[in-house]
Amino acid sequence: MRKTKSIPFHIGVGLVGALVVMMLISIFYTPHVPQAMDSANRLAPPSLDHPFGTDNFGRDILSRVMEGSQTAFIIGISSVVIGLVFGFILGACAGYFGGWLDEIISRLMDAMFAFPGILLAIMLIAVFSTGMTNTIIALGIMSIPAFARITRSSFIQYKEYDFVKASIAKGAGSFRIIFHHILPNAISPILVAAALSFSGAILSESGLSYLGLGVQPPEPSWGRMLKEAQPYIDSAPWYVVITGMAITLLVLGFNLLADGLRDKQDKKV
Repeated sequence: MRKTKSIPFHIGVGLVGALVVMMLISIFYTPHVPQAMDSANRLAPPSLDHPFGTDNFGRDILSRVMEGSQTAFIIGISSVVIGLVFGFILGACAGYFGGWLDEIISRLMDAMFAFPGILLAIMLIAVFSTGMTNTIIALGIMSIPAFARITRSSFIQYKEYDFVKASIAKGAGSFRIIFHHILPNAISPILVAAALSFSGAILSESGLSYLGLGVQPPEPSWGRMLKEAQPYIDSAPWYVVITGMAITLLVLGFNLLADGLRDKQDKKV
């Protein structure tokens, strides 16, 4: 039974690991120059020279998918870090100190939850213009409430434990209690939320880029590639399928990783 429960985690690690390797390789090598156009080979089917075929400008799809993985990981990691840092600070303060501070932070997070995340991101990008940096900031802000709620509930739970009360009785400061006693015990659900937030950021970025509101040329983006491929779904289906599979595998990998981490967490409870 334990082996069965660990299968999603191992599959997730395998998928994410393979895409990380592809991303690292793309920094130093791609089969072709991703932006190089070849009008004579427009929409060429998969071949030895172009394993994933070419797009409507004759660019090698494999090279563009590899380069696009850099954008996916940069946006995913950066937005998760923003959401995690600010969400942890807000959630820890609300859960540990309680009282009026908890009330204010909780109501603020409720207000952000009431507003659909993708609409919030679109609004921020519309105000501050498009681009990778603004996309990262918008997606990071969008993920803050989820991290704050999870952190808050964990801190409310663990601050009532005897080892925390004993540390308070011995005169330990709030900083030490938060980072040395509560955080190590609350890290598991936060890691699960981080994995889910990463996959959510990838989907949101792809959606924004598909709408023309996310990453802009010449920065590579799987979402924009999918939009470019849509008119050729009948004449060059490999263009749509391969780009869509890249997004699907990365999102699936992090979702399975989150499921595996949650299973490991449940075993400890």
